[in-house]
Amino acid sequence: MPYGNDGHTGGIGRRIAELRAVRGYSLRQLGQRSHVSASMLSMIEKGDRNASEEIVAAVARALDVGVSNLRGQPYREQLQQDRIDRMIEPLGGALDNWDLDPDPAAPPPRPLGELRAAVTETVQMRAAANLGGLAEKLPSLIAEILHAIHLQDRPGRAREELHGLQAEAARGVWRVAYRVGEMHLARLALSRMAQAAAQSGDPRQVAVERWMRAQTSVESGRPGIDTGLRLVNHALKELDDDGSPGTRAVRGALYLKGSILASRRGDKDGSDAWLDEARGMAQETGETRAYELTFGPTNVELHAVAAAADRDKHGLALKRAAKVEIPEDYPPGRAGHFYIDLARAQVWTARHEEAFASLVKARETAPQMTRHHPQVHETAAALRRARAKVPDPLREFSLWCGV
Repeated sequence: MPYGNDGHTGGIGRRIAELRAVRGYSLRQLGQRSHVSASMLSMIEKGDRNASEEIVAAVARALDVGVSNLRGQPYREQLQQDRIDRMIEPLGGALDNWDLDPDPAAPPPRPLGELRAAVTETVQMRAAANLGGLAEKLPSLIAEILHAIHLQDRPGRAREELHGLQAEAARGVWRVAYRVGEMHLARLALSRMAQAAAQSGDPRQVAVERWMRAQTSVESGRPGIDTGLRLVNHALKELDDDGSPGTRAVRGALYLKGSILASRRGDKDGSDAWLDEARGMAQETGETRAYELTFGPTNVELHAVAAAADRDKHGLALKRAAKVEIPEDYPPGRAGHFYIDLARAQVWTARHEEAFASLVKARETAPQMTRHHPQVHETAAALRRARAKVPDPLREFSLWCGV
């Protein structure tokens, strides 16, 4: 893929080169430490090769930095503009106070039905990738649910449901933290969710937490991917298929997660096997929205696109993407992620105008998620490098997302 002389290189390749120079490593030395070939590292640094999640994690470990450092996260200027940065600390505080007695001066919590409605509102925000709205509402909501749990001192369905709401609230914190690169907070949110899910009386909540932990494990590279696959298998073993739509949606989402993890490990056959299992289940369930997992035929095909792109089979990703039709009422976060995956495949097959159009579509669909997504930053940086003179629309988009 040819590149112009744009001085604004940006992206993971530049940051690897900078940190390698700081550490005093040659390409060969970094290759030996990360178990990535020197020639591959050279292509990544020059922007001639995409850096897979596994490579990014391996190089981060070799350079003794976090994955977020190589990705350029967290993006403080953009977080400040979206007013999310000042909300990160209250989110952490709400999780830190998870097991404390409620503030004696706090007003009594709302009835269970109203708390349920409030949590449903945050679930809708998650689906819309409204990170700012989530970050604003969750701290006080978490404290209120905790207060209600303390008052509901008798075991029973009401207390279990409150723990289920608590698990959903923690999941909302994970979504915000994960999307803006606050991985310590994301992992804390998962640990809190695991506590609540275990007391919710809902084995599907427990399986969803395993699904999310498998997603987060990718940050650790190959060992994390292997851990993620073990989590997926463990969750499937624990969650009996009772034939209900909710259980089938969760199990189907686990199969899709297995496909992506296997793909990132370079296991094509394994990835396809997981995908085939999910596809067969999706034909039985149809489109579902249980537990905000959006499982069904559409999401299976979106994961097929992502799995091909993760293996650098970008032509195959585009072939699969051509068959995708996004329903009008599809959750914006999931639809936006598809356009981000599509843009990645397009830029690495030199379809530059199409790639930029897909980024714009992602921005229109899920603006906050797009703005803070590391893959968007990499694709925008690659588009800039591909031009001797950066067009104004691309320049504006780059400034907007911090590239």
